[in-house]
Amino acid sequence: MTPAIRIHECGQADYEAVWQAMRRFTDTRTTDTADEIWRVEHPAVFTLGQAGRDEHVINPGGIPLVRTDRGGQVTYHGPGQVVLYPLLDLRRYGLGVRQLVTLLETLVVDWLAEFGVEAKPRADAPGVYVGEAKIAALGLRIRRGCSYHGLAVNIAMDLEPYQRINPCGHAGMPVIDLAGLGVDCSPDQAARQLTEGLVQRLRGV
Repeated sequence: MTPAIRIHECGQADYEAVWQAMRRFTDTRTTDTADEIWRVEHPAVFTLGQAGRDEHVINPGGIPLVRTDRGGQVTYHGPGQVVLYPLLDLRRYGLGVRQLVTLLETLVVDWLAEFGVEAKPRADAPGVYVGEAKIAALGLRIRRGCSYHGLAVNIAMDLEPYQRINPCGHAGMPVIDLAGLGVDCSPDQAARQLTEGLVQRLRGV
C-alpha cells in the first residue's frame, strides 16, 4: 500500500536552504518514507540548472544567482509565485521523469482551464505556455529513484526580473502571470488547488 502523501508548508523560505533540505530528505528516505509535497514561496532569486549557461544570465543586478542541481537552464523565483516540490518515490507510481513532467504540465493546463485560460506545453521547452508566453516552469532532479525540485507557477508577481535573463535559455521569451491574464486568484488559493490536483493525479496513477 502506498503511504499517504504529506503536505509540507514551507511559507516564504530561502531557496538554498530549501534545496539542501530536499537533498537531505531524498538521500535519507527509505522505502517506508511517505512522499511529500512542499509548498513554498521564495524571495527573489535566479537559479541556474545543471546544464545552465552563464550567457543566459544577462543582468542579475542585486538578485542572487544560485547554481543548483535540477535540470534545465535559468529561471526566476520570487514573491507571488507558487512553487510545488514533489518529493516522490517514482517507483510507487510507475513513473519515469518524462511521465512526471507530463503529469505536472497537464496539472497546470487543466487548472488554468478552470479559469477559462487556454494553455499548452511545448515539446522544445518544458513548462506551460499561454500563447507564446510562459506561465509555469519545470525543473526536476531524480536521485535514488526519487524526485525533488519541481514546478513554479506565476500567479501575481513582479515580472521585471525575467527581462534580466533568457528564461529557460530562450532569448526574448515572454513571461506572464495569472493576474496579467485578468484572473483574480491569490497565491494561497492557487497553491491549495494545485496541490489538491497533484495529489488526485498521483493517487489515480
